[in-house]
Amino acid sequence: MRRASQSILEVIEPVVTGLGFEFVGAEFGQAENGQTLRVYIDTEKEEGIVIEDCVAVSRQLDAVMDVEDPIGQAYQLEVSSPGVDRPLFTEAHFSEQIGEEVRIRLGAGIGGRRNYKGVLLAVAEGCATVEIDNVDHAVPLDDVEQAYLIGRLP
Repeated sequence: MRRASQSILEVIEPVVTGLGFEFVGAEFGQAENGQTLRVYIDTEKEEGIVIEDCVAVSRQLDAVMDVEDPIGQAYQLEVSSPGVDRPLFTEAHFSEQIGEEVRIRLGAGIGGRRNYKGVLLAVAEGCATVEIDNVDHAVPLDDVEQAYLIGRLP
């Protein structure tokens, strides 16, 4: 799975925010059940995202995506909360997780390396600095294919 394209995001975001939820991000690509569009939503409600929220967003998105058709092929739609392994899509998402352990996969990579797992030290000027085995690695955010917080259960 990769981050969804800008054209897909432009259709999804207004639907999610119009329903009163925070649009965290979206991924599109091959998953276990075929091509999948995975949409992450969040809320400031104390109980967090519940299944009814996901169903409401899914129904509305399904209708809008059928009309707008930014994908143009068959796919499964999944709507969920970010969960413990919160995906990171924007520079702000990365900034909020400084000091936490993250897993990052790059598209092109740096010197043949695409996968990074370590502590997020800083975010500045379009780069995230990740410490792996006491070595700092500058990772360009515009090459990030996937990034997740490595969740810790309470």
